[in-house]
Parts: sequence; C-alpha cells; structure tokens
Amino acid sequence: MSDIRNIVVLTGAGVSAESGIATFRGPGGLWEGHRVEDVCTPEALAADPDLVHRFYDLRRAALSSVRPNPAHEALARLDRAWAGGLLIVTQNVDDLHERAGATRMLHMHGALRQALCAACGARFAWADALPPATPCPACAAPALRPDIVFFGEIPYQMERIEAALAQADLFVSIGTSGAVYPAAGFVRLADAYGARTLELNLDRSEGSDWFDESRLGPAGTLVPQWVEQMLNA
Repeated sequence: MSDIRNIVVLTGAGVSAESGIATFRGPGGLWEGHRVEDVCTPEALAADPDLVHRFYDLRRAALSSVRPNPAHEALARLDRAWAGGLLIVTQNVDDLHERAGATRMLHMHGALRQALCAACGARFAWADALPPATPCPACAAPALRPDIVFFGEIPYQMERIEAALAQADLFVSIGTSGAVYPAAGFVRLADAYGARTLELNLDRSEGSDWFDESRLGPAGTLVPQWVEQMLNA
C-alpha cells in the first residue's frame, strides 16, 4: 500500500444504516414507506409539494436522534491523518460524516440540512421545517425546496468527482448497492484511470464483479479495519 497516495471513497446507505437511518429502498420498492416516485422526483414536487416537503421535514428532524457510528468515525480519522489526497464522496443526505469530523468530502445527492431556492439557485443551511412556498432569504421568491438531488436531476460536483477519480491510486466503495448511477459507474471509471478498486459492503452488490477486491461485513467493522491498515502500511 506504500505506493498509494490519492484515495477516493464513495459511501452509500450501508454506512449510515448502522446509525439507524433507513436504507434507500425497503421491501416492495418503498423508501421509508413511500414510493420513490412520490417523494423524490421533480414531478412529485410539482404535483404534491406538501407531501414532498413533509417527507423531507421528517427525515431532517430525525437526524437529531442519530449519531455517527464507527464507520463514520474511522473515515474522519483517515481524513485527519492521511497525508495524501483524499475525497469522500457520499450519496447520503445525512450529516453524519461531518459530525464525525470529516472535511475532505462532498454530498453528490444533496443534504437534508440545506435548502435550495428553485428561483435563484442560492443555498442555505436549514435545520427546521421547510413548508412549501417558503420565501428565499436571497431573492424573496416563494421557491425554497429541499436541497436534494431528485431522480432525473444531475448529481452535484460531478466534474470534481471525475477529476479526483482520474488522479486516484485507490477507489473504495463502502455500503453501496451498485445500482444507482452515475455513482455505480465510478468503479469502472477509476479502473480505467488505473486505480486499484476495493469494495466494503454487507453483501455483494450489483457491481461487485468490477472490483479488484470485495470484503463483506458490517461497515462499522470493516471500515475501521481498513483505515487502520492504510494508516499503518
């Protein structure tokens, strides 16, 4: 591992599941009791803004009752101690990576504790309920919405992610299903650029065959073990 300098880490729902946050899809294709199409598309927001805003209000409020787990804490330790390049890309919209202390990271699918103005594009930290037609603090338009990347919208900071993958010596995917693109394609992009690829997951994912190595088990166990290995190589 001594030849590894630049690392890109992708985290998914399996990292936060051990903190008590529901994974993306449950039985029957439901997302925390709702069809994804009813709460996570631009069409849903236009058709029933009360439902969509209430759904994210509840998810935002639930963050106060959860805490970072050993996987978040281990990645924050890596962030503090790794002398080379590091980018943690999370598909999760919770703030558990930040609360654990990670700073070299980005939210490609948005963040629950942020609001986005659909009129002017301004973003704001937001911890409370966000009713439909809440006025934007910047432009006053009644257009604030959850700062969440809905299906059909382009994930955030893709150019930065792709640039990091181009420079990566190691790409690590943690707790992801391998089913949601474009994140599911990162392993092949990293491989094409010459990076080693490692999957840490509870079970084999749809993309497991693309990785050089897969380690199966709980993120709270595997991630601290891997971080220890990297920092003591």
